[in-house]
Amino acid sequence: MRSGAIKGVLFDKDGTLLDYHRTWSPINRAAAAFAASGDPALEEKLLDLAGMDVSTGITRPDSLFAAGNTLEIAEAWGKAGCPIGVAALTEALDGLFVAGADAAVPVTDLPRLLTRLKERGLFIGIASSDSKAAINRLVDRFMLRDLVDFIAGYDSGYGVKPEPGMLLAFCEAVGIAPAEAAVVGDNLHDMNMAAAGGAGLRVAVLTGTGSVETLGASSDICLPGIAALESVLRS
Repeated sequence: MRSGAIKGVLFDKDGTLLDYHRTWSPINRAAAAFAASGDPALEEKLLDLAGMDVSTGITRPDSLFAAGNTLEIAEAWGKAGCPIGVAALTEALDGLFVAGADAAVPVTDLPRLLTRLKERGLFIGIASSDSKAAINRLVDRFMLRDLVDFIAGYDSGYGVKPEPGMLLAFCEAVGIAPAEAAVVGDNLHDMNMAAAGGAGLRVAVLTGTGSVETLGASSDICLPGIAALESVLRS
């Protein structure tokens, strides 16, 4: 762990900035209902395929819902019998996911935390498997525009997690080396992106779908949530 050299923090969005289950359980159910086109048995099948327990609403770690992007979900659902074409389904799901930002549940006071990090001279980025439009909707809703230096979604052209492209693009955009960046996320895609890109610090948080058991070996440190992040970033 090289937290003393950290100059920038790249956050995942869902499960990291946002409480995953409280935010995404109703959105994921609505997505499956739309894709199933009125077929309850297919709806249940799609939810299970994407990683959600139908009865509890809990999403499995590193499942499609937890770590996949919209296109990956649409392709998997298409193969499972969804009657809507992949392109049309991807567009519809992206729209549903963008709108979901309006009901998103943050894990802490995001403006306050990010302001404190910026006051320490740190660059801030958000890299998500959601779309760029969904990230922008979130940034605007919580008034983070002046605090966030970089945004990347699965459709931003930097590649998708766990590839290192989003991390490397963040570092290039703010002018730091990957070893000077911390990646903060709630699943293995985040930790693997950090490792592939040579991040200086891999921080796992437990406000998403991951656990100490699933994330511990792949992270430098595992925190209950981003509210505890400041304590591991030395100035």
